[in-house]
Amino acid sequence: MTSKAEVLETIARERAGWEALMVEVGAERMEEPGVAGEWSVKDIVGHLTGWRQQSLDRIEAALRGEAEPPPPWPAALTTDDEINAWIYERTHDRPQGDLLREAEVSYDRLRDAVTALPEEALAAPTRFPWLEGQSLAANITGGDFFGHFHEEHEPDIRAWLDRR
Repeated sequence: MTSKAEVLETIARERAGWEALMVEVGAERMEEPGVAGEWSVKDIVGHLTGWRQQSLDRIEAALRGEAEPPPPWPAALTTDDEINAWIYERTHDRPQGDLLREAEVSYDRLRDAVTALPEEALAAPTRFPWLEGQSLAANITGGDFFGHFHEEHEPDIRAWLDRR
């Protein structure tokens, strides 16, 4: 069983890696297109934070004993491509500082939620139904929570940095 301390260590390690990567990119290059298709690093930040908001809203609602909230995007959007386009439209023209702060706050929200959860709830495979039998602890430490970033976007950013 994964302990709460191990989950919190994973979150801290993920955050430190994220912050180091953002420093490596640098504020002056954050909006350069071409990192992933036409997307810039700033666009990727908005994309990741937009999707993460749904997970965090779900976890926080569960902590309050509330029903699972609707996603932050319109209900008519059902495919990943539609949702990605909606997130892009909402974040593309926003200041990079705002988007980077939202990304940082998402790590705070996750840490605070994990801290507030009793150890048994963190480890329970049925506590969060949308995780389909996986505990939140396993979701975070096993790589699923941060997996999309590491599998798809981090390689794009690193390849783009290597080309610079």
